[in-house]
Amino acid sequence: MIKEIMEAVSLALNAEFGDGYRCYIEEISQELNNPCFFIQCLNPTDKLFFGKRYFRSNQFCVQYFPEEGHHRNQECHAVGERLFSCLEYLDVGDDLVMGTKLTYEITDGILHFFVNYDMFVYRIVPAAAEMGEIEIIGTAERRGDGEEKES
Repeated sequence: MIKEIMEAVSLALNAEFGDGYRCYIEEISQELNNPCFFIQCLNPTDKLFFGKRYFRSNQFCVQYFPEEGHHRNQECHAVGERLFSCLEYLDVGDDLVMGTKLTYEITDGILHFFVNYDMFVYRIVPAAAEMGEIEIIGTAERRGDGEEKES
């Protein structure tokens, strides 16, 4: 599911910003072509909610690396404002997923935009192996007070 969300984030960024901005999902060991985005999932959790339903919390960080030059912070703020609307809802497969806890910060001239895509999932558990036959040995006898007593 995380891969599908990352691809949906990449598609939303491309729709909002166009082809002039590259989106990276895997770490890049060489130079990034700025301006660009780097998408990563931070600390996903999976907790049993009820029965076969699980609550998944998926926090994502979308980093924006602006072009080199002056006014990097202004550019980061402008991109951050656009990310609020473009990442609020994502088409993930056949589902519409809402982003929550949207926030951003700028550190060392790089925008860090945080968004959660939390959801419930229903996990299909394989049927348990059938148990063999069981034989119950015992009798019930009646007490004088009308109650049955097992022996």
